[in-house]
Amino acid sequence: MGSAEMCQDLATEVEKLLLQPSPYVRKKAILTAVHIIRKVPELSNVFLPSCSRLLHERHHGILLGTITLITELCKRSPAALRHFRKVVPQLVQMLRTLVTTGYSAEHSISGVSDPFLQVQILRLLRILGRNHEESSEAMNDLLAQVATNTDTSRNAGNAVLFETVLTIMDIRSAAGLRVLAINILGRFLLNSDKNIRYVALMSLLQLVQSDHSAVQRHRPTVVECLQETDASLSRRALELSLALVNSSNVRAMTRELQAFLESCAPDLRADCASGILLAADRFAPTKRWHIDTILHVLTTAGTYVRDDAVANLTQLIAGAQELHTYSVRRLYSALAEDISQQPLVQVAAWCIGEYGDLLLEGNCEETEPLQVEEEEVLALLEKVLQSHVSLPATRGYALTALMKLSTRLHGDKRIRQVVSIYGSCLDVELQQRAVEYNTLFRKYDHMRAAILEKMPLVERGSPQVGEEAKESKEVAKLSEAAPVPTEPQASKLLDLLDLLDGPSGDAQHPPPLDPSPGGALVHLLDLPCVPPPPAPIPNLKVFEREGVQLNLSFIRPPGTPALILITVTVTNSSGGDVTHFICQAAVPKSFQLQLQAPSGDTVSARGGLPITQLFRILNPNKAPLRLKLRLTYNHFGQPVQEIFEVNNLPVETWQ
Repeated sequence: MGSAEMCQDLATEVEKLLLQPSPYVRKKAILTAVHIIRKVPELSNVFLPSCSRLLHERHHGILLGTITLITELCKRSPAALRHFRKVVPQLVQMLRTLVTTGYSAEHSISGVSDPFLQVQILRLLRILGRNHEESSEAMNDLLAQVATNTDTSRNAGNAVLFETVLTIMDIRSAAGLRVLAINILGRFLLNSDKNIRYVALMSLLQLVQSDHSAVQRHRPTVVECLQETDASLSRRALELSLALVNSSNVRAMTRELQAFLESCAPDLRADCASGILLAADRFAPTKRWHIDTILHVLTTAGTYVRDDAVANLTQLIAGAQELHTYSVRRLYSALAEDISQQPLVQVAAWCIGEYGDLLLEGNCEETEPLQVEEEEVLALLEKVLQSHVSLPATRGYALTALMKLSTRLHGDKRIRQVVSIYGSCLDVELQQRAVEYNTLFRKYDHMRAAILEKMPLVERGSPQVGEEAKESKEVAKLSEAAPVPTEPQASKLLDLLDLLDGPSGDAQHPPPLDPSPGGALVHLLDLPCVPPPPAPIPNLKVFEREGVQLNLSFIRPPGTPALILITVTVTNSSGGDVTHFICQAAVPKSFQLQLQAPSGDTVSARGGLPITQLFRILNPNKAPLRLKLRLTYNHFGQPVQEIFEVNNLPVETWQ
């Protein structure tokens, strides 16, 4: 309950009590010292000498408390960390004695010698060996001994083994030792205890980026965990399975994930469908396999896919010219069986509208023989239009498909009737589209075939395109507000003056301009001189943690000096993906803040496409600018939340 001030006043008194004869008093003093260090880390130096002496104690409570105190000191003080790296051999010998001979029978649990003390020593060794070659080398043999000799039939032994695995993976251990640690986690997946299976899945998920090949060996066991009845276990197994997909196993893993998609709980379908689509996008061996995979996902869980799935598949089909006949036949068959999956219906309608002629005339050896009549195609699209489950966007796809078929098929009259009916539709978007198509039939029928040609292939854009377009507009406004005179602009000015001279003979032509520096052209350009553009505001890095970095860049449009545009850019140089990223901001009451939508919520590992977000802040009083940011995201399978204040913004952002 002691406050920071109380801890500062009593630290020296507590340090004296650490050397009292009574073991009970010393144990209580150690616990108090742990509290003091957590409250006031600056007092670490007070307890360094006493801890070195207390490590030689034989009293169990004092030794356990001392290990805990040293752990807290090393976490909070670099000086303490350097100091206690000297005692690594002593800690190694202490743990070896525990493993081989035991401490005392009264502290053993289920045949495991003092698991609480073993766990504390392993945690301390993990901190001391992190990023330190010499310390890591000193504890490698011991960790191998603990990993191979600990009894796994009891929960106490599993706890010691799990801490051993965490220590091995956190220090600079040998490659063989890391494989041993991952194999232990693989055995944990076969344990009957759900909690042990859960921590094994979480740990493997964190290690899959750094030790992919070693984790890959346990892929069959991970896939079996997809069938877990516990929702949290099956979700972690899904995340790990998706992380294990690569170019060599994409076919087998996709089959397993598709089977899971058909039977998984509804709250997992969105993640599973999105994961399969992303894996297919990254590792598809052929375009046909890619199309088949997406079609299977749309057929199985079309209502759960991401919004960009329709655009991605249409673009994929458009770019695979040799598969147009195959794709339109597959989609027509899928649409004839089920019109409830809206993304599937949208893709099928688009494909039929573009390549409906191939559906009737094309030959495709890769699909079953399909005899389709023109009336059947039109009737199916009319069924989509009339279905009560069709969304307005889906009806728009179907109406446009019918319109395109008017130039590819011969049912022109029937299509005109259907289009005219929707000219009085209650949905404004659909009504407008139908009215425009009717006008095309009546007034511009000679242009209809050219207007309704097949869509050209569009280059695939990144999710940043919208934000970058906004920023480019702001930059364009800035450049227009502050043009810099150059030689080409001078020639354009001369052309403009020439154009202003009318054709009448009364007009007087200006005398030839002297090209010399003292000529009239220089004076002409000097008079309406525009002030130079303001100096660019330097970028600012405001956050960095485990490879995730957040930078701010600034623009102040000259036309509105009270407005500052801040672009937030999130990058990821770590080995794990950053997902579900959300950035929230707050400003003082005298400011007005508007947050634009971010370009996405996922940053792939090792320099993937960054997330950008635009803040528009109005500062009418030109007060010093302060920002409070809240970041939430998932990294290495763990949720992260950071709240911090940015007070060091450049003065150019508000002056």
